[in-house]
Amino acid sequence: MEIKTFAVIGAGQMGTGIAQVAASKGYTVVLNSTKDVSLEKAMHNIVLGLEKSVEKGKLSPEEKDKIVKKIMVTTRLGDIAPADFVVESVVEDERVKINLFRQLEEICRPEVILATNTSSVSLAKLAKVTNRSDKVIGMHFMYPPVQMKLVEIIRGLVTSDETFHIVKQLAINLGKTPIESKDLPCFITSRVIQTMINEAIYCLYEGVSVKEDIDTALKLGMNHPMGPLELADFIGLDVVLSMQQSMYEGFKDAKYRPCPLLTKYVESGFLGRKTGRGFYQYDEKGEKIY
Repeated sequence: MEIKTFAVIGAGQMGTGIAQVAASKGYTVVLNSTKDVSLEKAMHNIVLGLEKSVEKGKLSPEEKDKIVKKIMVTTRLGDIAPADFVVESVVEDERVKINLFRQLEEICRPEVILATNTSSVSLAKLAKVTNRSDKVIGMHFMYPPVQMKLVEIIRGLVTSDETFHIVKQLAINLGKTPIESKDLPCFITSRVIQTMINEAIYCLYEGVSVKEDIDTALKLGMNHPMGPLELADFIGLDVVLSMQQSMYEGFKDAKYRPCPLLTKYVESGFLGRKTGRGFYQYDEKGEKIY
């Protein structure tokens, strides 16, 4: 099946980036969110990002306008019905995603592939609520999708070879490098990253070192662009905890047990940059102040 219309469910940072990437490669995009304000913000950020590309000489003004016109926004989920491909990028909440897949099953044509940008939710649970388990797949973009080249493709237990190859080629068409993962807790990227973050939090919890030195060790010693504690604040400590709990419950292995310090921070409402306090403190613009 030829993919011409590309639907993105969720207009947060990830969904916005995915929509921009798809439109930039010539796909007609339907961007859906439950809130008008989210869609307005998404289009504002897309235009802003494209204008920066124009300033740098990477795009012409005409090309920018063409990309923007490729994107239709809507708060009505039913408007995605004509789409040839769907990827959801809503909140990382298993119950929300399962309910969405139930709705997508009713709205989308039987031949349409339903993809999820999840970093931790089991594909088996999403596929189970549809009548197209062979067409359910993970398509996990890295943040920010416009800049990052990697797409992690996750095969469910009954995802067909045809579905996998279509999505793999789609990722290539979007200018990305695809890798394959099995449907195990947190897949490849999130499993490795979250294990690293959790170990860094344990180093802080056990008094091995202070937060600044733990982050500096990874930035200067291993050339990471951001230290693990800074990264946790950037992701959101509530999201980090949810993903680590998913691994711990999925593997039933003590090595994935979330650090008690992380749990305490989340219970205290210290969720990182979005609340102004996590392992570090942040100003109103999200800049680190301590």
